[in-house]
Amino acid sequence: MLFHEIYGSYYRAAAAILGEAVRGNLTGRELQSLVREHAFGESLMTIPDGLKGERWRLMHRDLSTPLENEPSMPLTELEKRWMKALLLDPRIRLFDPDMTGLEDVEPLFTPDMIVYYDRYSDGDDCRDPEYVARFRTILQALRENRDLYVHFESGRNTQPKLVVTPYYLEYSEKDDRFRLVAAGWKRRWTINLSRIIECAFAYESRTSRLPSAETTAVTFDLEDRRNALERVLLHFSHLEKETMRLDESRYRVTLKYDRRDEPEMVIRILSFGSAIRVTEPERFIGLIRERIEKQMRLAAFSPDKAD
Repeated sequence: MLFHEIYGSYYRAAAAILGEAVRGNLTGRELQSLVREHAFGESLMTIPDGLKGERWRLMHRDLSTPLENEPSMPLTELEKRWMKALLLDPRIRLFDPDMTGLEDVEPLFTPDMIVYYDRYSDGDDCRDPEYVARFRTILQALRENRDLYVHFESGRNTQPKLVVTPYYLEYSEKDDRFRLVAAGWKRRWTINLSRIIECAFAYESRTSRLPSAETTAVTFDLEDRRNALERVLLHFSHLEKETMRLDESRYRVTLKYDRRDEPEMVIRILSFGSAIRVTEPERFIGLIRERIEKQMRLAAFSPDKAD
């Protein structure tokens, strides 16, 4: 356990409920809603009775409370060190987070202590001042619903200059790159931030509707050994998915993803090894085979095995 149990979900649920009671806004329905939001389903059997009963003495049966002030949840020293460590990540620093109160806190760990073994090493330079400035311009445009003028280098060795409507930023874990998804000139644009040469607010708004992405799906059977199911669901938590239990240890998972991210999906699924067996579509199975054959050829001609 990294944090003390008194700062866990049950105590946060009780604090949220008592806060509403102090403000005089608490109803039976709101109480149940707060329990579901901050704790777990089975907590409906314990937290409401504990609060309204004689045992905890924090609330009366009419949902009023003897407390005069809302309960506070101050951070422990360990939580502050954890937060300081996270806020040192150069990717998080791009969002200019508020570090007030953590100036003299020693981080639990520093970014140089982390070794990444499953992603490319030529990711975005999130410490570059020009990159940071472009990122924050895009971020401000997203928050204020403003159009952008962008000049960037495309994958076809051209340098388009256009006005686009930004819709969101996405991050590729494998590539370690941020991408801007935008609309303009009746098409959808996905632009690597590292390829942007110039970026500024547009003088004239040309708000464009974002065309739908080309989505596709892959289905695989998963054997739940070494917490494979938990690792897969966490790894692909950002994707729309369907999970069906086949027996005591086997599951069938369907993931929906952007067709443009298919090469990355192949690599990410292969990273789980024999715990996963792709069942459809045939096209994706073919990509898996091609990737494995390519790796075998590279291994066969490895310099370490040369005569």
